[in-house]
Amino acid sequence: MTTDGTVDTELDVTPLHMRKALGRFVSGVTIVTTAEREDESAVHGMTANAFTSVSLAPPLVLVSIANRAKMNERITETGRYGVSILAGDQEPLSLHFAGAASEPDLVRFVWRKGVPLLEGALVHLACTVVDSHPAGDHTLHVGRVEELRYDDGHPLVFYTGSFRSLELVRDDPWGF
Repeated sequence: MTTDGTVDTELDVTPLHMRKALGRFVSGVTIVTTAEREDESAVHGMTANAFTSVSLAPPLVLVSIANRAKMNERITETGRYGVSILAGDQEPLSLHFAGAASEPDLVRFVWRKGVPLLEGALVHLACTVVDSHPAGDHTLHVGRVEELRYDDGHPLVFYTGSFRSLELVRDDPWGF
């Protein structure tokens, strides 16, 4: 029995149960972008929450991209990617790059180190791929951060299949 009085049953480890279980981990929302050349018509982007910091020295981050996604091939070809960590009011951009809505008029890019990033995002990371690792039905692309920018604000987060804007309850972060 669980703390709320419901029966705790063991579930089969299926893709659906994995999605539901891992959906209870709050994650930020990012748009991963790449381009063959510094031209907006060459940009390819996708919404991703499978993103993490790997190392501060050297500065490394990782994105996990489905092998069947066009982005996987594009990152492999270009050897570069950008990560834009979205602000709380950028849900329409997330839906656009997830293919759930078409909002091309909202998309504005800034270029850093030849990598397209989304205007208005809380964080911009321009990365060069240093290693890629196959992992099941995804590829893990480790990127060295070549340039970064950040701003304060409320981030867009994802939890149990819904977007939410995170309101900060403390103004005294621990050393940041």
